[in-house]
Amino acid sequence: MGDEAGTGGSRPETEDQARGLNAAAVRAMAAGQPARAVALLEEALSFLPSQVPLWLNLAGAHRALGQPQVALSALDRALALDARNFMALLMRASLLDSMDQPRQAGAAYGTALQLAPPDAVLDAATARAVARARERHAEYLADLDGFLKEEIDGDLRRCASGEARRMARFVDMALGRTKPYHQQPAQFFYPGLPAIEFFDREEFPWLAELEAGTDAVRAELAAVLRDGDDPQRFVPYITYPEGLPLDQWAELNHSPRWSAFHFMHYGRPHAENRARCPRTAALLDAMPQPQVPGKSPAAMFSILKPRTRIPAHTGVSNTRLVVHLPLVVPPGCGFRVGNEVRQWKVGEAWVFDDTIEHEAWNDSDQTRVILLFDIWHPHLSAAEREMITRIMTGIDRFNGDGPAPESAGGGL
Repeated sequence: MGDEAGTGGSRPETEDQARGLNAAAVRAMAAGQPARAVALLEEALSFLPSQVPLWLNLAGAHRALGQPQVALSALDRALALDARNFMALLMRASLLDSMDQPRQAGAAYGTALQLAPPDAVLDAATARAVARARERHAEYLADLDGFLKEEIDGDLRRCASGEARRMARFVDMALGRTKPYHQQPAQFFYPGLPAIEFFDREEFPWLAELEAGTDAVRAELAAVLRDGDDPQRFVPYITYPEGLPLDQWAELNHSPRWSAFHFMHYGRPHAENRARCPRTAALLDAMPQPQVPGKSPAAMFSILKPRTRIPAHTGVSNTRLVVHLPLVVPPGCGFRVGNEVRQWKVGEAWVFDDTIEHEAWNDSDQTRVILLFDIWHPHLSAAEREMITRIMTGIDRFNGDGPAPESAGGGL
């Protein structure tokens, strides 16, 4: 029970009276006299009815008397004055819990936990209460999750794989387990395109052709790797010029730990590398890559050295998507886009939106390699693609700009 009552601009004599009555109520509670504490607090509130600490103490006294419903009424008065008061919300949830109302208590615990201070600043008693709140809220979420799955079980079995995945994500977000991630392109945002972390395979019938070429691509990659890390061919992926703010890229800027063997770079073919890997180049040429002079297409072997992590970031434009075809994937590698974490599997391609926050890691002692390239967003019409190309290149012509330095927009 708190021993302080705020002033709220009242006359000094009433403030002093209320403060004295509150202190006496605290002593009464410590002496095991909750009925006397109630009387003292009610008198204090007659002087200062707008003071939240007095209502909290009154709720505690009524709870000690075995009057949870009356205690809830006192907490309602406190929350009417301060709807975001953490202690009032936590006490309300605890009261509901004690009244054998687990669902109402679980939801109330969730509300309180959203406003909980950091654990480091909590006293021991409050820390224990918060720990219990987390346990009870987790139980509530698990029960609610099971209930909702039963509600939609029959419908879910009839859903396509993409629909089922979106429904599962919807439930996770409704329960507060995950947060929504949005497209955050570094430069070009085209409105109206859906924000989807990993796209359904059904939208890209050519993925089967790409995956069928895995062995041929891996053979050409093996020959390239036998030649060693030729700096003329394997170039750092991050190449910011000196003097720019690097933020999360300081560690990888101009570093061979994340490098690329380019087939197409800023829309320009790398003739020597394409000649070195003709079957890979032919496979890439069959893909629906954007043709935006000075910007796209991009295609490369993306090479991530052992014990290297690529920090969370977003790509340049949501008008394109990024494709991965995994070629060399040691254990300990992973990839996250938004809320979804996946493991690469050799020969199994996927398509994702790199304007949604994503990151990658190679925690192994071996090198990871994927074939990476961009494609037009499939929801863009031919007319939109043409106009987008004219706008992007028009901006460059107007500004007299050449290709921008690599800004880590290319999907890892």
